[in-house]
Amino acid sequence: MFPPDPQVVGLYITACASGKATGDKRPTSVSTIERRLSSLSWNFAQRGQPLDRKDRHIATVMAGIRNKHASPPRQKEAVLPEDLIAMLETLDRGTLRGLRDRAMLLLGFAGGLRRSEIVGLDIGRDQTDDGRGWAEVLDKGILVTLRGKTGWREVEIGRGSSDATCPVVAVQTWLKFARIAHGPLFRRVTGQGKVVGSERLNDQEVARLVKRTALAAGVRGDLPEGQRGKLFAGHSLRSGLASSAEVDERFVQKQLGHASAEMTRKYQRRRDRFRVNLTKASGL
Repeated sequence: MFPPDPQVVGLYITACASGKATGDKRPTSVSTIERRLSSLSWNFAQRGQPLDRKDRHIATVMAGIRNKHASPPRQKEAVLPEDLIAMLETLDRGTLRGLRDRAMLLLGFAGGLRRSEIVGLDIGRDQTDDGRGWAEVLDKGILVTLRGKTGWREVEIGRGSSDATCPVVAVQTWLKFARIAHGPLFRRVTGQGKVVGSERLNDQEVARLVKRTALAAGVRGDLPEGQRGKLFAGHSLRSGLASSAEVDERFVQKQLGHASAEMTRKYQRRRDRFRVNLTKASGL
């Protein structure tokens, strides 16, 4: 096999962006082009012929494609505290599934957790091979220890102002009635919401839970039904905490595990973006 030619690769991604590389002649999205480029790089590397993506025939073309075709990132709607309370009211407190879902929403929101982090939790340390961390219930709250891309981090989730909205009480209630003492924290519930299995939940279940309860609670009811359905997912909980916590930004950044304050600000949706007015502060 011939070594990769950056100029040929550049022509290929140009054809993708123009739509000439696909059968239906529709332009390929920037994210798809980037994935295809990564796949090509991996494939060539496996053959011992690395592709130089920094070559001007590739880098320059890719930069032009991003400038012309890239669209702003689609951000999920933030679930604010009042939204979350309304979402909790849509859950059936008389079933184990309802208790589990209640604990997942409250823990995910208060911890600013990703959906994979929520379902990846165990009851205790080193209890499963596929776990991403564990949750320890203490007097003042829950200490969550997580394994991430850059190592381990701890998330402190304090008790709420009332039992109805307290993530600690919700988790304790779920564990008590589900009779779980070891292994995955959140599991599948069958038998009309009354039988707890041993299998860990898939992280897609978190996204579906947030979407289902948000729609049932009428969150963003000012928008058409079809549009509302695309607004909510697992990240709605993380952005909800970032948008509503009235504390120093550094604490929110630490809770979410962000390396920079700029990343934390990207999660802040429905809040006053201009609360710090540097124009007036400068004397204008």
